[in-house]
Amino acid sequence: MRKIIYVDMDDVLCAYSEALQKALTLNPAIGYPQSQYGFFQNLAPIPGGIEAVKNLQKQFEVYILTAPSVKNPLCYVEKRVWIENHLGMEMVERLIISPNKGLSKGDYLIDDHVSGRGQGDFEGK
Repeated sequence: MRKIIYVDMDDVLCAYSEALQKALTLNPAIGYPQSQYGFFQNLAPIPGGIEAVKNLQKQFEVYILTAPSVKNPLCYVEKRVWIENHLGMEMVERLIISPNKGLSKGDYLIDDHVSGRGQGDFEGK
């Protein structure tokens, strides 16, 4: 049985912080640019991220595990569309959107944060 690995989206596969900072610089009056239509769907891929997932798929059972922006109901759909556009339908079927990553069972979690969304409760590494 192959080990399970979860890969975060924001700032791991796609350039969330960069887009957020750019949007705030262009229009500081928008307090939450991530709540604007198209924000998540149009995030740029982080160089090497897509290729890394494809390489991990050769050895692991890979899932995308991302937390939602709960103030933006569009993010659920836009994150799904981003995955389809950049990783294909196979990974759409492996997309998990959860505000608590500690609930997921697996061996490894690749995330840019160690806490805040349940990462500290993740039972794997």
